[in-house]
Amino acid sequence: MSIASDLRALLGKDSYIVDDPEILISYQRDQAPFAKAEMPAAALIAKNVDEVSQVMKFANERGIPIVTRGAGSGLAGGANAIKDSIVISTEKLNRIISIDPINQIAVVEAGVINKDLDKAAAEFGLAYYPDPASREWSTIGGNIATNAGGMCCVKYGVTSQHVRAIKVVLADGDVVDFGFPTRKAVTTLDLMRLFVGSEGTLGIIVEATVAVLPRQKSPVTLIATFSKISDATNAAIEMLSLRPSMLEIMDHTTLQAIEAWKPMGFADCQALLIMQSDYDASDCERARDIARKHHALEADYSDDPNDSDDLIQVRKLAYPALERMGVALLDDVVVPISEISKLVEGVNRIANESKVTIGIFGHAGDGNMHPTIVYPHNDETAEKLAIKAFNAIISLAQSLGGTASGEHGIGSLKVNQSAEETSPRVLSLQRSIKATLDPRGILNPGKKFTLS
Repeated sequence: MSIASDLRALLGKDSYIVDDPEILISYQRDQAPFAKAEMPAAALIAKNVDEVSQVMKFANERGIPIVTRGAGSGLAGGANAIKDSIVISTEKLNRIISIDPINQIAVVEAGVINKDLDKAAAEFGLAYYPDPASREWSTIGGNIATNAGGMCCVKYGVTSQHVRAIKVVLADGDVVDFGFPTRKAVTTLDLMRLFVGSEGTLGIIVEATVAVLPRQKSPVTLIATFSKISDATNAAIEMLSLRPSMLEIMDHTTLQAIEAWKPMGFADCQALLIMQSDYDASDCERARDIARKHHALEADYSDDPNDSDDLIQVRKLAYPALERMGVALLDDVVVPISEISKLVEGVNRIANESKVTIGIFGHAGDGNMHPTIVYPHNDETAEKLAIKAFNAIISLAQSLGGTASGEHGIGSLKVNQSAEETSPRVLSLQRSIKATLDPRGILNPGKKFTLS
């Protein structure tokens, strides 16, 4: 019998087991263009936690690899299937179980869409602040598994800072609760944090208790242009004292791509800075002064919500504008904010040496940048150069005191680079934890870190 047949016999006729190759292929990979993906044996579209638990027990007894999948919005191959594995999709575990406005927490299943939680919280005057670019369709479980970030992180922090408790199905099928719904708890080791950012290598997150905070008023938005990227980064560093709720930077290559698609008047500048404050308009007035102090070509702001939406459109157009030019390989590196201009200068050198186009944009407030390599479709030579540039950018970020990933995760795409910046002792400790929680090594093998 096939694995799919065994799963149907185990779970009953009401279970949703996918083994039709034409459907199964849609559960094979995430959005990472170069990460390896193979055809799984079957996919379970789980309806409840018990199904996940039963399948985990089944797989653990037989040594069958398990790959967990949320919405498939990842950019590092973390949800990519391997041959003869079982993919467990949490997309149907999508209930918002409760929102508690007094204690400012929400209890949700792993498949709840990020934006849907924020909309539900808004009915109570609350907000769920982690805002990855994929928040319209990425899931809370996937966000926790990768410790997703976003543009609001400069003020409100990444996903981990909003997670209070999680329910996890372990490799042997046991269902365990980690963490506490309260703001403080120090009675046990904080094992929950092991699972946040673990990318499905330690267990399957099926439920979470997260913080929902008072919703702020519509932000005031400042936009400033510069003739030098160093002037823009220096202005950004000084603006951090204003506690902005967004602080984004874009380089000339990215702005040129936008101008070629949807002209917005930024053709003549080398860098653009966008700052938002959800506290007071005076912050943007002070930010304008800071921008001018650092030789801004233009700097202005608006407290009109419609104007704010218009002003940040240029940032939202960054990736799609570059993607129009060819295959877009989006990187995700972090450097100290003081090193952003050096990163940009280094990336430009890499672009010239590799003969590929690289646009740079990202989160100036925390140093998390997204160099995006663009090359022609169906050009194998250009593809090899793009991959070489991708790896060179990671090495550059690491040489500047940075890291290989800030919010997209390691997956299978950056395993080697991650190991290079981690000491042998720390790698050994990580692998010991993995072996304790998953002794048969069935949970997302080959991802995040290796066992050898």
